[in-house]
Amino acid sequence: MTQAVTQLEIDQRVFDLYDEYCHGRIDRREFLKRASALTIGGLAMAQALLPRYAQAQTISFTDPRMKAQYVNYPSPGGNSGQMRGYLVQPAGQGPFPAVLVTHENRGLNPYIEDVARRAAVEGFLALAPDGLSPVGGYPGNDDDGRALQGNLDQGKLRTDMVNSARFLKSHKLSDGKLGVTGFCWGGGATNYLAVALGADMQAGVPFYGAAAETAGVPKIRAPLLIQYAETDAGINAMWPAFEAALKAAGVAYQMHTYPDTQHGFHNNSTPRYNEAAAKLAWERTIAFFKKNLA
Repeated sequence: MTQAVTQLEIDQRVFDLYDEYCHGRIDRREFLKRASALTIGGLAMAQALLPRYAQAQTISFTDPRMKAQYVNYPSPGGNSGQMRGYLVQPAGQGPFPAVLVTHENRGLNPYIEDVARRAAVEGFLALAPDGLSPVGGYPGNDDDGRALQGNLDQGKLRTDMVNSARFLKSHKLSDGKLGVTGFCWGGGATNYLAVALGADMQAGVPFYGAAAETAGVPKIRAPLLIQYAETDAGINAMWPAFEAALKAAGVAYQMHTYPDTQHGFHNNSTPRYNEAAAKLAWERTIAFFKKNLA
């Protein structure tokens, strides 16, 4: 049996290529080809970075602390007028504070569903919307999911996320307090929702997400807990202007950069995962929601 490639054994240049691949700038074939040409063992490094979702499950579908189901709800002005999401409620009668979990740039994959279950076992009513539901839903693999999401009308996709947040906030099991978290594209969506929802959002935790547009920052009313990877040049370059806008608008925020991490460090289905950083970031996320959604 061959030993798995670990994060420390992967050349940073292969990580950088994977970031291009994840964000749709090159396809899988080009990613593998260029990684192979970069260095001895580059192909093995590249293959090790591809997600393994069976390893990502931390909360079982049958965990007695929560109950999960897929739900459909209207989304006027979105990509099809309808949306589907993964709703996870904690054990008990409720109502519960609510947390929207926004996915990366490839739809509602098993990792994001697991994050929703993680939120639910901490006492939050969690909804993970599938932005791909207007085109048939997450297709079962990230390559096709990335292509589908890239081809959607992006403005309508953001509207679908706004409608998802409002559906969750007004759900009969919600107490009306709404937090939002998300990863990669979903981190940017979290910042966007903070602007779009204003006082209807009570807390936001974007993970390595694109900054909100500076002109919209004064509309933010929710305190933000902003989580960055140390090695994530494109996203991190947005921070100085974002921070200046947050300060100017008087928005309450905390920012943490996690040492020795790559973009995507919370996703435990690939070697970009950093267990210590992911654990700390998630503990901070839950504490932040418990404080601000109490």
